[in-house]
This record gives sequence, C-alpha cells and structure tokens, in this order.
Amino acid sequence: MSDAVTETEESRIFEGDGPIALFHEWMKLAREKEPEDANAVALATADADGFPDVRMVLLKDVDERGFVFYTNLESIKGLELKENPRAALCFHWKSLRRQVRVRGEVTPVGEDEADAYFATRARDSQIGAWASKQSRPLEGRFELEKQVAVFTAKFGLGKVSRPPHWSGFRIAPRRIEFWRDRPFRLHDRLVFKRESPADRWQTEKLYP
Repeated sequence: MSDAVTETEESRIFEGDGPIALFHEWMKLAREKEPEDANAVALATADADGFPDVRMVLLKDVDERGFVFYTNLESIKGLELKENPRAALCFHWKSLRRQVRVRGEVTPVGEDEADAYFATRARDSQIGAWASKQSRPLEGRFELEKQVAVFTAKFGLGKVSRPPHWSGFRIAPRRIEFWRDRPFRLHDRLVFKRESPADRWQTEKLYP
C-alpha cells in the first residue's frame, strides 16, 4: 500500500481512534481486494489440559466489545471454549499482505443476539444447524442427508427456530497486533494491549 495510507493510519492511531477503528479500515480494504471470504479467520482454542486446536471460522461482527463468531456449542471448539474460555484469532489477507492477530477472553453472546443472527442465515443453513452433530463421528453422507430430510419435514414451510446447541461467542481482546509486509522482511508490527476491557489501550511497535 502507499505511504499516504501508512501516514493516515498512524495519524489515526495516535489521535486515539484505537484498534477497532483501524481493524474496520483494514477489513474494508480486505473486502475490496480479497476474492472471497475476507472475514475468514483462524481461531485457536485449547482444551482443559492446554492442548491447542486451530481451524477457520467466519467473523460475523466486531465492535468495541469484541469479535463475534457462531458455532455448534457441542462441537470441539464449543466444548474447548467451555473448558478454557480464552482464544486467539489470526486474519491473513494475502492480497493486501497484511495480518491481524487477536487474543482475549471469550464469553457467549446474548440469546437475542444469537436469534437475530440465526434469522439472517439461509434456510438451508438453518436446517443444517439442526441436522449436523458437529465434530462427532458420521457413518456416511446418507446419515447426514437423512437428518436434513427429517428437520426439513419437521419445520415444513414454517420458521426455523435456532437450535439450543447453536450460538455465538465474543472474544474481548486484550491484545491486537497489526502486521504489514515491508521490503526485505522489515515488516511493520503495531500492538495494542490492555489488562481488561475497562482499561485504556496502550500501543507499542515491535521489531519484525
């Protein structure tokens, strides 16, 4: 990206807009440049023994409270977050040569918030949330298709309610790092950190 963009971003940082405003700016650029799924992000969790897991999810919302994604609560990530409610995210936008890393505590979203998001999903995806026993053994594709047929018949033409085992999580960030590729691997790294959501963000630059 141009030096003008760099100067604008740094000016906003030191004027106090904070990391969420900067993230929205980078996400806007990613949506313009990435061929698909600019909101795809690697989510890292760990079980009660500290053994890590990572997988791709889709970011569905972000504001000053944190970063939101949705899942089956009985999936591996859902169970791990219940045991150890801390997580990390890593966005990598190859077309922009930029990366954002997030780390913080995790809490469930509210019931009303989960209901509102679920209502925006395509009907087939809503049925799929009922049909899939996510992360558990599957004998074959026919078994899954049978469950889809069962719940399709159950709801008929009516509204598909949100399953009790399906909801969202919010990561309240303690640390957000913005990384930008620079020549000769002399990359830009800017970190925002705080001890709790009530604290002010502190910033520092890191060696690449």
